[in-house]
Amino acid sequence: MSTLELRAARVRYGPLEALHGVSLAAPAPGLTVLLGRNGSGRTTALRALAGAVPLSGGAVVWEGVDVTRLAAHERARRGVCFVPDRRAVFGSLTVRANLELAGADTGIAPALAAYPELGPLLARRAGTLSGGEQRMLAVSRALLAGARAVLVDEPVQGMAPEVARRTYGLLAALPACVVVAEQHLPSGLRRRAGRTVVVHELRRGAVVFSGEAAEHVNRADRAGRGPGGGPLTSPG
Repeated sequence: MSTLELRAARVRYGPLEALHGVSLAAPAPGLTVLLGRNGSGRTTALRALAGAVPLSGGAVVWEGVDVTRLAAHERARRGVCFVPDRRAVFGSLTVRANLELAGADTGIAPALAAYPELGPLLARRAGTLSGGEQRMLAVSRALLAGARAVLVDEPVQGMAPEVARRTYGLLAALPACVVVAEQHLPSGLRRRAGRTVVVHELRRGAVVFSGEAAEHVNRADRAGRGPGGGPLTSPG
């Protein structure tokens, strides 16, 4: 089984260090959740895997090869697809054009099968869509890309609950290394498509938990808090 890894990774933003020697691994195929509140380092860890931010120390390893010095576009050529939480679509282009730019040999049909809600919006400019519609478009572009590693920051932000559940089903079923960053562990996300879901919880730039999602949920229940680190009444 191949993996995408951070090894003792450090990231600095000016004088502030956002990741303090973080080590974590995401198996392929499989779904890995980088969990944490705002400021925990979860987004920075995802961006470090994608090559969107440079490391000040440590390494990024993909399928046993050190790719730390490879820029984001070079990692993309090796099959890494990154979907940021903002500006993940081309706002001035139509929905159809955004999907066609994904370059899938199958055309855009698989994206419309995954998200039929996009069908009536094909002629609309992506920048005029709602937040949830833009996330559907961004994720569907990642589905079309046929990438070997799919990294998505808050994939279901703004989506209706039913669409969010469908989205996680789609991501979990991909034959790829799928890594998502979330504030809360989505409800019911213990095992999807027959695969174990891996969780790495970050807090203040360090990993405080690594293990299976079911183990994380049980641990949070014993501690009297929700699976995302908040109270049991927290959403998600």
